[in-house]
Amino acid sequence: MTTSQPMAFDAEKESLVLDAVERFVERELKPVAQRLEHADEWPAGIVAGMREMGLFGCIIREEYGGLGLSASTYAKVVERIARVWMSVSGIINSHLIMAACVQRNGTEAQRQRFLPIFASGELRGGLALTEPDCGTDLQAVRTVARRDGDHYVINGTKTWISNGIHGQAFAVLVKTDPQAQPRHRGMSLFICEKGPGFTSTRKLEKLGYKGIDSAELVFENFRVPAENLVGGVEGQGFKQVMSGLELGRINVAARGVGVARACLEESVAYAQLRRTFGKPICDHQAIALKLADMATRAEAARLLVEQAARAYDVGQRCDMEAGMAKLFASEAAVENAMEALRIHGAYGYSKEMNVERYYRDAPLLCIGEGTNELQRLIIARQLVERDPI
Repeated sequence: MTTSQPMAFDAEKESLVLDAVERFVERELKPVAQRLEHADEWPAGIVAGMREMGLFGCIIREEYGGLGLSASTYAKVVERIARVWMSVSGIINSHLIMAACVQRNGTEAQRQRFLPIFASGELRGGLALTEPDCGTDLQAVRTVARRDGDHYVINGTKTWISNGIHGQAFAVLVKTDPQAQPRHRGMSLFICEKGPGFTSTRKLEKLGYKGIDSAELVFENFRVPAENLVGGVEGQGFKQVMSGLELGRINVAARGVGVARACLEESVAYAQLRRTFGKPICDHQAIALKLADMATRAEAARLLVEQAARAYDVGQRCDMEAGMAKLFASEAAVENAMEALRIHGAYGYSKEMNVERYYRDAPLLCIGEGTNELQRLIIARQLVERDPI
């Protein structure tokens, strides 16, 4: 069962939400981001604040207790958070992909049961897709669920799962028919709450993107009620996950815009303060050209995100638009981070400066929610499908 209701744009609501997020970011995130990131500490107080603001229900419809934001507004929320600390935007992203899978594909009983507690943040979690031997090729997952009366029994391992330690529930992609051909017809999606047989085994250490917990999840004869099968029908999991990843890729693209803009803003400010040869370095052509390119990349990325979010809001298929936004914005973040480091010189290499953190965070965006190489393939295939000879 799939529902995809167009989201109406509410300018007044957007303004109120974005103002509240801006105040929250300035008051709660900015003073502690550098310290918590370097300590790789899960930001319990910030998560509590986001829960109080209703951000765990950003895209969940109001009838289920959420804020009912359009993807366009949600992308702006993500961008504002990512400009200060990208990791925090990831805490709500994975959770909301799970929620989107239920909202778009779940039965009405599942929506009534799960969405209100997802929206309140009472039950938080994410999406469990990746496995030790399976990343981009999701059809190769080996985690299996077999029917046993009114339950399914799940066995397998998932890895690099965001919110894996502090989350309580996950949308888990499994094989209910490992022999199915094509393979995607044997895949199903379950909402699994932690319990006997479902554990987080370890926190995975990362180069950047710290603070948010990335973990390995292990299922050993884990029993999940059959009523937790999203949509109530086996074999729909791959399609359901793909629809959720459209929102995820818009989120990652919005993060890219946030990081790209943060790099630009820090560089513009520093280039006016730092002086060489008797003048601010922004007056040197070499630096001015870098700033111009950084600004252009950030603005182009923002416009691509807006285009993808609008398509998502009206219920159109937007894997190409989301792929374009994710591809360009993530690469813009990486390029701007490198240029920001160069503009800051030795100071950019210091842990005292934010640009060092952006430089470590940005590469994740080229990998997460599908590698940029995969995005290029999706874009190319859609170009041919949408304009056949």
